[in-house]
Amino acid sequence: MTGWDEVTLKRVVEQVTRQVLDRLEAEAGERATPETDLTAERLAGMIDHTLLKPEATREQVTRLCQEAREYGFASVCVNPVYVKLCAQLLADSGVPVCAVVGFPLGATPARVKAFEAREAIRDGAAEIDMVIHVGALKSREYKAVEQDIAAVARACHGANALLKVIIEAALLTEEEKEMACQLAQRAGADFVKTSTGFGPGGATVEDVVLMRRVVGPALGVKAAGGVRSYEDAQRMVAAGANRLGASAGVRIVEEATGKS
Repeated sequence: MTGWDEVTLKRVVEQVTRQVLDRLEAEAGERATPETDLTAERLAGMIDHTLLKPEATREQVTRLCQEAREYGFASVCVNPVYVKLCAQLLADSGVPVCAVVGFPLGATPARVKAFEAREAIRDGAAEIDMVIHVGALKSREYKAVEQDIAAVARACHGANALLKVIIEAALLTEEEKEMACQLAQRAGADFVKTSTGFGPGGATVEDVVLMRRVVGPALGVKAAGGVRSYEDAQRMVAAGANRLGASAGVRIVEEATGKS
């Protein structure tokens, strides 16, 4: 017997557990070296070809869809106003349309996000990327965060659409990242996603490792924000991502095929 009281023993166990988890994550990060078997075709099928700039024009969105057809990307990811156009341009292509919801701040009511998701799906979206209520998470209002995600999950799954939940990892502590992933999983998300690309930072290998560890194999992990090269893509996939959000999709795939 150690003679420790219950509180002290619990604290020691938590500290040891955290040290072990930190070491495992560090080792996973070290192993996240470029994969040699990540072919251009396989990689293209993992990329959400993305254009979310507020100044994006109809012509640029049209080009995005043409590139998606040509390269066979996983989806095109656009703002809701362009969903109907993309759905028309990609009809019979096999490339789905992904729309963002509550983007980029996540600071709209759950019912509004759910409505936005239903409208996007009605216009032709098959996937929805929503931003969580970051402020509620940091305020430890976990029930509100879970309900926020669940409202959009119901809207998506009622129409057979996928839901990816953006946690905006650069704004969160390690504990908050873990909690965000747990809440997304409990609320019915299909993926957790690192970033909007409009926050203070994008995807990191460390965040992808953490997110994959928390959600296990049951959910997808999408790395987005700052994925600009074939090497970036390789590292994110090696860390555990099975979907990538990138505006540089064409460049990435061409690097993979040796064209660039």
